[in-house]
Amino acid sequence: MFSFQPSDPADKPLRYRELCEAADAITAGEPDGVANMANVAALIWHFVPGLNWGGFYRSVGSELVLGPFVGLPACIRIPFGKGVCGTAAETGESQLVPDVHAFPGHIACDAASRSELVVPVMRGGKAIAVIDCDSPEPDFFDEEDRKGLEALTAILSERI
Repeated sequence: MFSFQPSDPADKPLRYRELCEAADAITAGEPDGVANMANVAALIWHFVPGLNWGGFYRSVGSELVLGPFVGLPACIRIPFGKGVCGTAAETGESQLVPDVHAFPGHIACDAASRSELVVPVMRGGKAIAVIDCDSPEPDFFDEEDRKGLEALTAILSERI
């Protein structure tokens, strides 16, 4: 049984390793993708301190549709190629944005957000969803965060 809390919040690589282990344990064998996204959104909230929003957007046709998340209400639909989330979905590449106000075409769902990290969940060469994490702190996310969430998406690619 997992405690679903990081053992040492100050150790970022360990925190992401434990997040991945918890996500693997809680989603293994569960076929419902929405349930898995909901549980993982809660895990992200507990394992990544300093967020004001964390969760999923799901690929539906040529746009992203809001999925399970923790935080304030959010934009419901985002076209591929628009904003940080749409760019990640269209390119299939993680978007680490130190200042969202400097990102061309940024979509402001929460005016308090200052930095953002969006990682696509890929299957068969296509983004089936994105994990979106926002922080009210500028330049909050770094390469360790990107690597940690990319490891998480590798686990989830066949589970959501």
